[in-house]
Amino acid sequence: MSYVLGIDGGGSKTVCILMDDLHQVLGRGEAGSSNYQGIGIEATLQSIQSAIQNASEAAIITSPVKIDAICLGLAGVGRAVDIEVVKGLVEELQSNKSLLITWALQLENIVICNDALIALVGGIGQPVGIVVAVGTGSIVFGRNHQGDTKRVGGWGYILGDEGSAYKIAIAAMNAALKSYDGREISTSLVEAFKEHLGLENIEDLIEVIYRRGWGVKKIAALAPIVDFAAASGDIVANIIIDDAVKELVKATSTVIDAIFSVDSALEVVTTGSVWRGRCKIHERFAASLVKKFPNVSVIFPRHEPAYGAGLLALQTTQN
Repeated sequence: MSYVLGIDGGGSKTVCILMDDLHQVLGRGEAGSSNYQGIGIEATLQSIQSAIQNASEAAIITSPVKIDAICLGLAGVGRAVDIEVVKGLVEELQSNKSLLITWALQLENIVICNDALIALVGGIGQPVGIVVAVGTGSIVFGRNHQGDTKRVGGWGYILGDEGSAYKIAIAAMNAALKSYDGREISTSLVEAFKEHLGLENIEDLIEVIYRRGWGVKKIAALAPIVDFAAASGDIVANIIIDDAVKELVKATSTVIDAIFSVDSALEVVTTGSVWRGRCKIHERFAASLVKKFPNVSVIFPRHEPAYGAGLLALQTTQN
């Protein structure tokens, strides 16, 4: 029996699963961030080691398991230089004698990729289809049967991230201030922001956003205010949500046009916090996309990204 490790490394946490060749998850472990560009190589290595150790301990194994393959799907890994850095991390992992595993890795059994691919494979259960990941940021990534891939977006909060929680929150604050000025129609977002942030006047947004130095994640966390307002029927909030849907449909359509035929039967998996809103953004997106591409099915993830990493690792043992 073959055993593999699937690792999902992001900016907030690292997840590792220990899987056998029957696709059974024997153990799952979590640790801190493994985005080496943000925390450095040494801290990334520590997080990955901890996640592997925790997965091994969760498996309740009495003797070390031989690992035949590993897949690391890490945020921000896409360039050749990134892949070389992660290869170095894998070499260091194999020299760690304290882990409850033994290594039997060949070069062809080490898969290093970005986190969009493992989200696609885990979400759908196979490496063909499209993932539309929309949380703090946004990215659309697809892979066809020939192995061709296409990425749209993922350019960060300044250069891109259309449809993301951050962009939704920024658009809503902008709309609230325009409404307060009298430049746009009245919106409940003015009072909603005042109440949520404890402001006496909407003008105090200046102090919150600029003087407190709010970062991307804090601003993105305001997106549920827009979602609630839209679900309650606020016209302005619904326009913002509709604009986000249009951007995400356009990005997904671009991927379909690039690597799939228009009449392809394929699945589009939606991941990220934005899709869980009350305003039916998921339904709006699905309806709009299916109207353009009738053979497309829009789904929620079947498995987590780390599971997708495990499947990609197993694939290398079966070739």
